[in-house]
Amino acid sequence: MYRSHNCGELNASHINTEVTLAGWVQKSRDKGFMNWVDLRDRYGITQLIFDESRSIKEVFEAAKTLGREYVIQVKGTVIEREAKNKNIPTGEIEILVTELNILNAALTPPFTIEDETDGGEDIRMKYRYLDIRRNPVKNSLLFRHKVAMEVRKYLSDLDFCEVETPYLIKSTPEGARDFVVPSRMNEGQFYALPQSPQTFKQLLMVGGMDKYFQIVKCFRDEDLRADRQPEFTQIDCEMAFVEQEDILNVFEGLTRHLLKEIKGIDVDKFPRITYDYAMKTYGNDKPDIRFGMEFGELNEFAQHKDFPVFNAAELVVGIAVPGAGNYTRKEIDALIDWVKRPQVGASGMVYAKCNDDGTFKSSVDKFYDQEDLTNWAKTTGAKPGDMIFVLSGPADKTRGQLSALRMELATRLGLRNPAEFAPLWVVDFPLLEFDEESGRYHAMHHPFTSPKPEDMHLLETNPGKVRANAYDMVLNGNEIGGGSIRIHDKATQQLMFKYLGFTEEEAKAQFGFLMDAFQFGAPPHGGLAFGLDRLVAILGGQETIRDFIAFPKNNSGRDVMIDAPSIIDESQLKELHIKLNLTN
Repeated sequence: MYRSHNCGELNASHINTEVTLAGWVQKSRDKGFMNWVDLRDRYGITQLIFDESRSIKEVFEAAKTLGREYVIQVKGTVIEREAKNKNIPTGEIEILVTELNILNAALTPPFTIEDETDGGEDIRMKYRYLDIRRNPVKNSLLFRHKVAMEVRKYLSDLDFCEVETPYLIKSTPEGARDFVVPSRMNEGQFYALPQSPQTFKQLLMVGGMDKYFQIVKCFRDEDLRADRQPEFTQIDCEMAFVEQEDILNVFEGLTRHLLKEIKGIDVDKFPRITYDYAMKTYGNDKPDIRFGMEFGELNEFAQHKDFPVFNAAELVVGIAVPGAGNYTRKEIDALIDWVKRPQVGASGMVYAKCNDDGTFKSSVDKFYDQEDLTNWAKTTGAKPGDMIFVLSGPADKTRGQLSALRMELATRLGLRNPAEFAPLWVVDFPLLEFDEESGRYHAMHHPFTSPKPEDMHLLETNPGKVRANAYDMVLNGNEIGGGSIRIHDKATQQLMFKYLGFTEEEAKAQFGFLMDAFQFGAPPHGGLAFGLDRLVAILGGQETIRDFIAFPKNNSGRDVMIDAPSIIDESQLKELHIKLNLTN
């Protein structure tokens, strides 16, 4: 055997025990007559000692040749360590080595394999297999495993059955571009990689599986950012004979279970807010409620004065920033420049300081008196010592801009504590959203989402006002899961396709298999999918998901370690009946 123990388990109770260890050389300290080596594996670090007076000469000399990341096996005796290290579990002991076997020499790594490394992100992604040896990445992967195991345990205990669905499927419009795969055996035809197992999990409900889940890879060809990858993992779930309340209760329970088992945190019943309330109060549909700064709409108190900017605006809206009344003019100007960045897009910003004596000083004192500003403070909830920031313009655009400012200020003020967890449900989403570019409505979630029965009559007259039986779970300002009650009858599904602009022929070509299935006794059903990568990152106290993925892609969708995507051989293209038409 290569080892009798791992490098993280030996302690004072093992003194005088003969052991065999194997691992990587973390570092060595050669004092001439004595050599110490830190041996590392996944479980920890154990100090080895090679002593000129106590070790075999050949073993002692061989120890001097060891370099960083050499893979070695040692045999020896556990002895008490003179200079104990209280920072590691093995800090009371060391191994007096009697045998040394170099299993594999190693090149000097391009960055230090330490918790705090000197390697930048690009070089660490290129040598990801080395980066995984570092505790932050290794522990993130172990943390992900722990979360996944708790998910499986919770759902299995509720009689959910894990079922695998295909990766080679049919291309269907689901909101993002598909990754396509050519079929050699079917000339000129292509599979698509699934953006989600949506239609398959619905078919499993038609098949009577009743409760399904799957921890599954999904694929979307879209622009990337820190919390997005072209391939990502979902906790995908579906249930039959359920209403929305049933689903919310089950997956609220799952989230509460994870917070308790993983973080040791008890959370009361999750708040529920409507989509309209979220947009009016926070400016987005995934609000972070760990802090306040809720929006106050100021049209009543800001318009019909002599300030043309506000008079011409569809919406005047502000937030009260706690304790910001002492901001200097330089700090305020910097924030005004921040909201005017192209990424935010505001044309300017008005501010009002709430003085400790109850008076106000604003950038628009020429147009507004103390009574006006008092009403601003009441509407935004501002208190003495706070600052009110106000934006104006088209309603939707302005809310988005103020939402970005709210999150930026919360970050600067330290209000987004990663150790605090504030989950909630957002419900009653619009069923459809109008796309200016195409000039027609698109499904806000997907085409299989059921409309609220009481809103069905609005499909003909005011489709933008139809609410969906859809819901998102939000955690700390991130959407971690979303789902809906599905359409389960052919007539309603055909009606939905009609309002989404599908011809009858297009709907049959794309989704005929699903509508056929609905004719064979489809039960009422619905479900939800969690984004596992993002959920794990938030539970782990991180903003980005990359360190919780073993082999992530960069922002260009490339795996720089294996150099993919790559050009394929001309013979492969010929076999697949593909001719490239490359343009400069």
